[in-house]
Amino acid sequence: MALKTGSYLGILDLESGWPPRVAPPSPQGSMMSSANFDLPVITETVEGAWVDAVVRGDNALEPTFVAAAQRLVERGAVAISSYCGAAIRHQAALAAAVNVPVVTSSLIMVPMLLRQLPPPTKLAVITADSRVFAEDWLGLSDPIDRARIVVGGIEGGKLMQNEAMCPPQPTDIADIETDIAACVARLRATNPDIAALLFSCTLFPPATPKIRRMVGLPVYDITTLCRMTLQSIA
Repeated sequence: MALKTGSYLGILDLESGWPPRVAPPSPQGSMMSSANFDLPVITETVEGAWVDAVVRGDNALEPTFVAAAQRLVERGAVAISSYCGAAIRHQAALAAAVNVPVVTSSLIMVPMLLRQLPPPTKLAVITADSRVFAEDWLGLSDPIDRARIVVGGIEGGKLMQNEAMCPPQPTDIADIETDIAACVARLRATNPDIAALLFSCTLFPPATPKIRRMVGLPVYDITTLCRMTLQSIA
């Protein structure tokens, strides 16, 4: 479909504890920044969607995710994403509820990326907290495919310390880069056959360019998926 004036990328935002934001300050590379896309970004907060509830998988949140997505479409969103990779739990319900493409998480790309890489190599999924990462988020049923996935998290790092505060506190991009770089180094030490990285946390994209240069591997994140989706409907 042809995009028109008043078209937007709609993002399902989480509860933050901060006052409502009209124009949230976003670092370069953030999925909340319209500068990353060919369209401006609009958001709707999903009522009750605190990070721990979304990651834990509170089924009561699904109707509020759907309602927020429908509001975004009413406001002109031509594609829907979310500000938490764990929202992939609601991918099917959201896709069924609106008539625009829905890409809740970069994890949707896992099966595709595995098929881009040589069979002996692995895809590293870097998440905020590997301790709460759910297997079904990968969308894989073949154990051979699953064996090619390495999951690592930055739990214990500066970003997660700040996110655990109430309300969450902002983290310098340099600290996020440090947290991710340390995680990647640990994973590559035991898995030298890693051929690409996928960031599942939506807070990671500002760090993507530096990590890409540092590791010399392809690095994908939610902004990769959003740009691809918007380009497909332009």
